[in-house]
Amino acid sequence: MVKMIMHGCNGKMGQVISDLCKEDSEIEIVAGIDPYTGVNNPYPVFQNIQECNVTADVIVDFAAVFAVDDLLDYCVTHKMPVVLCTTGLSEEQLVRVEETSKQVPILKSANMSLGINILMDLLQKVAKVLATAGFDMEIVEKHHNQKVDAPSGTALALADSINEALEYAYEYKYDRTQERQKRNQQEIGIHAVRGGTLVGEHEVIFAGKDEVIELKHTAYSKAIFGKGAVEAAKFLVGKPAGKYEMKDVIAARSCFE
Repeated sequence: MVKMIMHGCNGKMGQVISDLCKEDSEIEIVAGIDPYTGVNNPYPVFQNIQECNVTADVIVDFAAVFAVDDLLDYCVTHKMPVVLCTTGLSEEQLVRVEETSKQVPILKSANMSLGINILMDLLQKVAKVLATAGFDMEIVEKHHNQKVDAPSGTALALADSINEALEYAYEYKYDRTQERQKRNQQEIGIHAVRGGTLVGEHEVIFAGKDEVIELKHTAYSKAIFGKGAVEAAKFLVGKPAGKYEMKDVIAARSCFE
């Protein structure tokens, strides 16, 4: 049984993961960290991670940017693996993550969904064939009307995944309204749609002469990100220090064997 600390346990994702772990016989939350303690959890909750005195195997983090520095200090002190899901880290914090990964295992991914990460792997395989065959590539992402950033980090990660597979680095095109010229074949169009309560939809279009191939992922709830984080936590236990991604989790599950 994997013993886990939930960092940010009383936030939306923290509660989603708490519910998931109740139904998972392979993992147990033994402590939570959150400055807000007005939620009744079946495990002890500490307002600051430095106060936590509960023995665990791994930490899953869905907290806030300002809490990441203390989290990394704790992980180094206690030699604790961490699944780092907080987004929007500063350049200084990203450097700290890099340095900390030399001492403890850290898994960080642009998107924790197993499905999205499988899509990234598929895109690399497909792009190697279709991009070189002259297919145009476009990405359309849709999210709820409260999402501030556009395009989404996941859309950029999908584009990066395509570029990693190709010898030539394609330019990302976000806005064509200021140009009156035909499409450059060496570009990936990225388009953002915002509306309603859409959780998240990403569609990658490969458009060639007289044929179109579309690869699409739709998220219907935040639970998919929580499920990915839980699987990542199980994977990370016992690993040597270093940086890991969700693709490592997928490879370990032999999804493509």
